[in-house]
Amino acid sequence: MADDLEEPVESPDERRAHDRSRLILDVFFDGEDMTGVASTKDISPGGLYMNTQATIPQGAMLLVRIPFRPDATMVCRAEVIYTEPGRGLGLRFIDLSDEGRALLEHEIANG
Repeated sequence: MADDLEEPVESPDERRAHDRSRLILDVFFDGEDMTGVASTKDISPGGLYMNTQATIPQGAMLLVRIPFRPDATMVCRAEVIYTEPGRGLGLRFIDLSDEGRALLEHEIANG
């Protein structure tokens, strides 16, 4: 009977506050003990999913840099919200500037 009282578990898709776009980009990331390059699977003004085999724990803070074009790069901190070991992880942008958000929204709209 206890199972009847449990809350259903929401998937990451159900928790999202922003619709995600299937814009595929390189993502350069730096953390405390890690650095690397990955690619986005999808992205929104709230965060992104990146394909990587790197082992990065949930809750880790990363500095991410996304070069949309040679003259347009977004840089901000992001928190690892969930991981899929060996496949990738979901990030939430922490301090995305107004300029970064405008750039991201422009690139998504024109992607």
